[in-house]
Amino acid sequence: MRQLHLPMRIWDLPIRLFHWLLVCLVAFSWITHRQHWMELHMLSGYTILSLLLFRVVWGFIGSDTARFTFFLKSPLEALRHLSHLHRREPDTEIGHNAAGGWMVLVMLGLLFAQVATGLGSNDDIAVEGPLVRLLGKELSDAITSWHHLGANLILAMVGMHILAIVTYAVLKRHHLVRPMITGKKRLPGATRAPRIASPVLAAVVYIIAAAAVFALVRFAP
Repeated sequence: MRQLHLPMRIWDLPIRLFHWLLVCLVAFSWITHRQHWMELHMLSGYTILSLLLFRVVWGFIGSDTARFTFFLKSPLEALRHLSHLHRREPDTEIGHNAAGGWMVLVMLGLLFAQVATGLGSNDDIAVEGPLVRLLGKELSDAITSWHHLGANLILAMVGMHILAIVTYAVLKRHHLVRPMITGKKRLPGATRAPRIASPVLAAVVYIIAAAAVFALVRFAP
């Protein structure tokens, strides 16, 4: 007898907005850097930083599937999951799988490092991050080179992320993008639905994060 699958909400609206805004802003940051639109590039970086601060807090107080304790499994479990990648089997994951959870953590870490180095970078012409005067020119030049390296690492991770999505679609027939758009996924009827946190709380957290970034930029030495 075939098991009944029902649509279930697994991703809250704040997480979905965070995800797609981050996608757009990373692309926008790359374009503005290539076009030397540095003021817009810096504005994009500040917005990314506010989103990352929100995501860290939401990873502790947000919906179940947003919490780090919910989706971060042991490295051994992630490797075990990847060893079954070739098997075509039903998708019963609530949120990120064991390997995807680590990819999320690495991407967040790279993006944090990127915006942090951006705060201390300069273009040797007219634009500099808000912390350059505090760090000094020599250290700022070194940080700028790290910032350029970080951009390449992020592009590599984006490529890996897209490759993973395509691989799951082809090998396992798991569609990972649709739930991040709709928030819903068809899961076995007996699956316990994750707790979804209030979007009002998410809005408050983001406002505080954005205010913190504004204060950092506005009142930096």
